[in-house]
Amino acid sequence: MVKMVDVHKSFGDLHVLKGITHHFKKGKTTVILGASGSGKSTLLRTINQLIDIESGEIYVDGVDIKTVKHTDLVAHIGMVFQQFNLFSNMTVLKNVMYTLVTVKKMEKAKAKELATDALKKFNMEDKLNAYPAQLSGGQKQRVALARAMVLSPNLMLFDEPTSALDPEKVNEILDEIKKLTHIGLTNIIVTHEIGFAKEVADEVIYMDEGKIVEFGSNKEFFQNPKEERTKQFLNKVL
Repeated sequence: MVKMVDVHKSFGDLHVLKGITHHFKKGKTTVILGASGSGKSTLLRTINQLIDIESGEIYVDGVDIKTVKHTDLVAHIGMVFQQFNLFSNMTVLKNVMYTLVTVKKMEKAKAKELATDALKKFNMEDKLNAYPAQLSGGQKQRVALARAMVLSPNLMLFDEPTSALDPEKVNEILDEIKKLTHIGLTNIIVTHEIGFAKEVADEVIYMDEGKIVEFGSNKEFFQNPKEERTKQFLNKVL
């Protein structure tokens, strides 16, 4: 589903991604772990062109992303951010309708129907006309999930989706994401929630200092890590 070949990215003098090469398999859930500043979120955001790369190649479903418009790409990729990224001047319903209308050029009536159905799936049907400022963090993330899923994506990207939530709201959002790992989607999840990672991941990546240090199946990674840096990381977090 996603193939990255020797991907590099710098911000000024800071070399954030240092030759990332990896193949994210279709229909699998891959969790990316690592300390803050290791390049996890940057890697995720390069996949849907939110961040441009300096060199290397990224293919999504066989297509070089440099050959397609950003709007065409995001029409097929759902993304959930840690800070929700909702439009504050739009109602919940219009936030979920937005990409359907502006990118997919869907009729407003049809977009409204699909958006309403998506919000119902995340138990937000009573907040259709509310604004983001009127919602809790957990409710905002439910809207963000509905906005992503309304596109019927075949690839979902999650950038630390619970890090901005109050502790008591974390599990309810993780439960919603768990449901999405059982419907055939390809999921790439950046998270600090190790218990969640162990539960949902088919495969796990550990990143450090802009490189993939270790990659393996869920069982291999957590029960028999090979790299010393991975072992040190897991000893701290488990």
